[in-house]
Amino acid sequence: MKNAIVFGATSGIGKSLTKILINEGYKVAVTGRRLENLEALKKEYPDQILVKKNDIQELDALEKTFNEIVSEFKTIDLVIQSSGVGFVNPKLDWEKENQTILTNVLGVTKLYILAYKLFKKQQFGHLVGISSIASIRGSRAAPVYFASKAYQKSYLEGLFIKTKTIKSKKVFISEIRPGFVDTPMALGENVFWMVPVEKAAQQIYTAIKKKKRVVYISKRWILVAWVLKIVPTWLLKKLT
Repeated sequence: MKNAIVFGATSGIGKSLTKILINEGYKVAVTGRRLENLEALKKEYPDQILVKKNDIQELDALEKTFNEIVSEFKTIDLVIQSSGVGFVNPKLDWEKENQTILTNVLGVTKLYILAYKLFKKQQFGHLVGISSIASIRGSRAAPVYFASKAYQKSYLEGLFIKTKTIKSKKVFISEIRPGFVDTPMALGENVFWMVPVEKAAQQIYTAIKKKKRVVYISKRWILVAWVLKIVPTWLLKKLT
């Protein structure tokens, strides 16, 4: 039986991925701030779920939780980072910006480091980071959210390059870039190409099995990404 950790499993993509992993035969440690949601998952799958309440913003506690899971599971095959916050924040309210940085930058970085070092020690493992189509360009409505996803994109790319130093060549780094998925993280109103969370999770799991480096969810967002990459900033300023 393979072992996985899903950070941010209380709802949305993380929860849906957890259910898929369990159905695929994984034993899964689930983490998040809302203990009642995690306990509800365990009631559904009592023999395959390990519950660990965790706030990714609390860096010391995050490391402790991670190490406790590793101690219990012995080895980890897969780490999925699905924790995240985001706000539409055109007025640049500092508290919203700060909460996003604490979770999407500091907490996520700590987790990526813990996972990478473990996999290097094991000489195998797969780290999956859920970033966003937002990682490609900036935004005046949610500047820190888009910036935090760009940071994650760059960091995961750096870790991917860094795997060159791992002799076994069995450590994999994947970045998932969803467009709009039907979760509370879908910023804004009247969004288009909204993907049901179960469909998004299934596509992500398919990408995980194939050890994909970068994947857009759903695939049609590849087109949007291509346009965003070539649009000059002055035009983007006019259009958004």
